[in-house]
Amino acid sequence: MVREPLSIADRLRGERLGDLLREARGSRSITDVALRAGISPETLRKIERGRIPTPAFFTVVAVAGVLELSLDGLLAQVSPPTTAAEATGEAVANTLGDGVRRAAG
Repeated sequence: MVREPLSIADRLRGERLGDLLREARGSRSITDVALRAGISPETLRKIERGRIPTPAFFTVVAVAGVLELSLDGLLAQVSPPTTAAEATGEAVANTLGDGVRRAAG
């Protein structure tokens, strides 16, 4: 079984996740946080540096729990931003409106 290579977006999300976890860890030792989360310090180090861009879900849950981070908050900060038009549906409305104008014109 061949694994598909990660996209650039996946790699960037992984780097962003690592940055957020490192920021949240602050001055706490990587060893202490990792052991409390039930993972090796090397695994946490790799996640923080973006070398594991798609860590296992339960690994993220465990580290977030130790750091008292909300999974919803992490997801919001790691996910690609949507434009205001996408968020409100204006992009669809504008596209439909353009089609109606072209048909009428």
